[in-house]
Amino acid sequence: MNNKMATMPVNKLMIKMGLPIIVSMMLQALYNIVDSAFVSNMEGGEAAINALTLAFPVQMLMVAIGIGTGVGVNVLLARSLGEGDKEKASKAAGNGVFLGIVITAVFMLFGFFGADAYIGSQTSDNAISEMAVSYLQICCVCSVGIVFFSVFEKVLQAAGLTVQSTLAQISGAVINIILDPIMIYGLLGCPKMGVQGAALATVIGQIASFLIALFFHIKKNKSIKNGLRYIRPDKTTIKLIYKIGLPAIIAQALMSVMTYGINLILGAVDASLVTAYGLYYKIQQFILFAAFGMRDTITPIVSFAYGMRDDQRVKSGIKYGVLYTSVIMLSRTLLLEIIAEPLCAAFGLSGGTQALCVSATRIISAGFFFAGISLSLQGVFQALGKGVSSLIISLLRQLVLILPVAWALSLLITPDLSNAWLVWLTFPFAEIITAIIACILLKGSCSLFSYL
Repeated sequence: MNNKMATMPVNKLMIKMGLPIIVSMMLQALYNIVDSAFVSNMEGGEAAINALTLAFPVQMLMVAIGIGTGVGVNVLLARSLGEGDKEKASKAAGNGVFLGIVITAVFMLFGFFGADAYIGSQTSDNAISEMAVSYLQICCVCSVGIVFFSVFEKVLQAAGLTVQSTLAQISGAVINIILDPIMIYGLLGCPKMGVQGAALATVIGQIASFLIALFFHIKKNKSIKNGLRYIRPDKTTIKLIYKIGLPAIIAQALMSVMTYGINLILGAVDASLVTAYGLYYKIQQFILFAAFGMRDTITPIVSFAYGMRDDQRVKSGIKYGVLYTSVIMLSRTLLLEIIAEPLCAAFGLSGGTQALCVSATRIISAGFFFAGISLSLQGVFQALGKGVSSLIISLLRQLVLILPVAWALSLLITPDLSNAWLVWLTFPFAEIITAIIACILLKGSCSLFSYL
């Protein structure tokens, strides 16, 4: 077998595959940071940032369902290739396309009929609501790019074409960065569109990434066969995709639920907390997506080795996956601690809101190392079909240990917000407890014990 997934030393394979995936994931997070940076510096920028923060959970949900479906396709495809079953792998990729069509249709309908009610549940400010609804409607109605790129990115990664998936992501990100100031501020003859321009720049970049990924898939991916017969929905294949992918969808979707809940909790205290958290969260995603990239590298490598029944490669996948992710997250923690003030200052916030953003950056980032452990073990559990363990990790770090604690700490915040930093302690607390439980789950699993 000449496939590098079967023959290359796992430590080298993880670096070779991981670097492009990490870059790709971080660029995905860059979309929201770039939008926020340009929007924050337009007239009424702080209110506009608040609007984007309210819309953000639905954007995250789109990514969650797209990526989760892609993870299911990725693992099933990689495992099938490891077993030497090209027909099964082709059917996994084809059914991923069918599911992408269904997901896109659902979000388009939400954009037309649900955006108003969703935004209205979080704010009564008409100006903020209007901006948030217009931004969200564009992102939902034009969701074809983000949904299908999420699927084809995972298909390319499962076949070992990580450079190509990264090139597609980079191309979309560059287009977004170029179009943002043009469409937001009305440059080069383009009308001044504000937050609508930010949304249009984002979806155009996403569609470009999808089309480039599709091109690479058709031209470069020789591991699977293409054709309408593979896109035809197959109940067994779809069931297998979501048996693997549903925990990943829930894990990603919990980010939306958590952000929505945090918006409500912080909004009950002061709107500036919502703005500060919204900006920090996008900065954090840029960092955490590096760990997501390692998780998504671990998953196909361990899954392929599992399909080969190669215990030693599975063991190496776990070892190097946790090690590399931990190193990445430690370095990111140190970086944010050093540049917290100048980074937050770049968004042109008022003094009080900027101070809140800085405190959030410094306190919450202290939990990154522990988040890296949890996320890397999630990749292991997904690869080996331990979806329940993966789901437990997600529930703990994004819901069970977050919303109740954040709500309780928010009650202690004084009207002058001088002790608002207390609420940020919620996040490192949740990451530490989750990492401990993730390690216990790994050790407690009989089927995985031999890999420790």
